[in-house]
Amino acid sequence: MLRITRAQESKVTSWYFEIDRGLLGCVLMLIVIGLMAIVSVGSAQAAYLGKPWFYFLQKALLPYTLGLIALFGFSMLDKKQVLKISVFGAIFGIAALIYTFVNKHPMNGSLRWVFVGGTSFMPSDVLKPFFVVLTAWFLSKMHKVYGSDIFSNREAWKLNKISWWPYLALFAFCILLIFLHPDVGTAVLYVGVLAIMLFVAGFPYKWLPGIFGVFAVMGVMALSFMPHIKNRAMHILDIPRDTQAWYSINSIRHGGLFGSGEESYVKDVLPESTNDFVYAAIAEDWGAIGACALVVLLFFILARLIKHASTARDDFVVYAVTGAAALFGGQICFNLMTALHLIIDKGMTLPFVSYGGVSFCVFCVLFGMVLALIREDTWK
Repeated sequence: MLRITRAQESKVTSWYFEIDRGLLGCVLMLIVIGLMAIVSVGSAQAAYLGKPWFYFLQKALLPYTLGLIALFGFSMLDKKQVLKISVFGAIFGIAALIYTFVNKHPMNGSLRWVFVGGTSFMPSDVLKPFFVVLTAWFLSKMHKVYGSDIFSNREAWKLNKISWWPYLALFAFCILLIFLHPDVGTAVLYVGVLAIMLFVAGFPYKWLPGIFGVFAVMGVMALSFMPHIKNRAMHILDIPRDTQAWYSINSIRHGGLFGSGEESYVKDVLPESTNDFVYAAIAEDWGAIGACALVVLLFFILARLIKHASTARDDFVVYAVTGAAALFGGQICFNLMTALHLIIDKGMTLPFVSYGGVSFCVFCVLFGMVLALIREDTWK
């Protein structure tokens, strides 16, 4: 039997003993659950669409392979390499965002998609891990340049290369593009992640109304100028029959405590049962006990990230892991609340569980980079 010992000097050996194997193991467990969901939920959805039972599994092989390569490959990098890749990734993501408005390809009333070589992706998804890393670098750099108080220091608000105005202008530009797609949920998620990272960096509580004001403005604009958002909001308490929310709620109810297994009458016709509403389909298959166990695993990973953020020695790592935890936790909350019809449909995947090529790869990249930063901060 192959046994790796600490005496064996190699990059792989060092990686094996320095990586947070508990966090990596939980992520791999989520990926396995996602594959199981593709087989069980995807086979029912494929049958409803007139496809072979392995239709979604076959489509998932390439993105899952690329995602796993990214997860392990990025976790072996050092901080400088993570930063360099994040710069190029952010440039690509912002360019793709601009491209969606220059060369428009509307789909389901949205401009959020870019189509390349027979595949599609959302630039707002691609930007997520690089936004977290570069914002973390920016905040740590601000502390080095302006000291501990980077919010009240007047020098930090002057128009310099490293100051608030260039960063906020670029951030506002990207959020405006995402909001106008329209993709209100993702725009809110980005602002929320930034707000949490700013609070960890020492954001004054007296400025808190400003953050709430941003969310309020986004909400008013969405309700005023986006009819589909207003229509969904009008039915938040009254669920119309044969809608996504109606199928989702009934799918969860039908699962009971122990699940209905193959005796499903909802998940096969539940729209987006492999993506946005995968939690409802899992609840029907595995029951409330299995669905709650999945939530426990998700929040265990979140707690592990928070623990690393609170014990990291490098400010950059503190902010990066905090941002990753906020992004991961925020997307979980949006997805679960959508499945339970506690909020209107936001169209967000459940990290590592929902079927979705680009979204899966994005979170693999994010966690690969986070694992690399935690490893370097802990051991070097």
